[in-house]
Amino acid sequence: MAAHRTLLKCGLVAGPLFVVVFLLEGAFKGSGYDALRHPVSSLALGPGGWVQVVNFLVVGALTVAFAAGVWRSGFRAGAVLIAVWGVGLIGAGLFQTDPVSGFPIGTSPTVDYTTLGALHDGFSLPAFVCIAAVQVVLSRGNGRTWFWYSLASATVFLTCFVLASAGFNQTAGLVEVGGLFQRLAVTIGWVWLAALAVRLLRRT
Repeated sequence: MAAHRTLLKCGLVAGPLFVVVFLLEGAFKGSGYDALRHPVSSLALGPGGWVQVVNFLVVGALTVAFAAGVWRSGFRAGAVLIAVWGVGLIGAGLFQTDPVSGFPIGTSPTVDYTTLGALHDGFSLPAFVCIAAVQVVLSRGNGRTWFWYSLASATVFLTCFVLASAGFNQTAGLVEVGGLFQRLAVTIGWVWLAALAVRLLRRT
């Protein structure tokens, strides 16, 4: 039981840690980085990029541990989806993203794809899909409030993710706020995961 609770507590730590680190790093990154415009992954580029790399790896490991706790709680499908999110974070740390939206300074606004960048996206994109899916999968059977909160969270998460992607693809009117929408999506997803951790801890 103690081990089970420890695994679930990883879900309480992972989200706040990830968000606090990228907010602080984004605020002090400098060198042309704009948190409203550029993605979180771009923090791994340039001086001090190792901080975001470590953030990806540590939080990814915590998320996989949380998924194991969710599995032990009996929610097998949800656990698999959360594990994919965790593995996606680890992959995002191992493989750097390509420059986008003019960061680092001197690079093209559009993405010039490389093998490393393709691997980064190959881990990241399925992870984002899974974190939206798990909110729907685990929305039922836990009361009406949780059901509607989960569906609303998944809807807003997906909306912000789509808007962020459009911004990073240089869609007019969204380029300057692509980073903002991505941060909203990520934070919404982590808040839901933390709420799930609280619910499961109460059950144990």
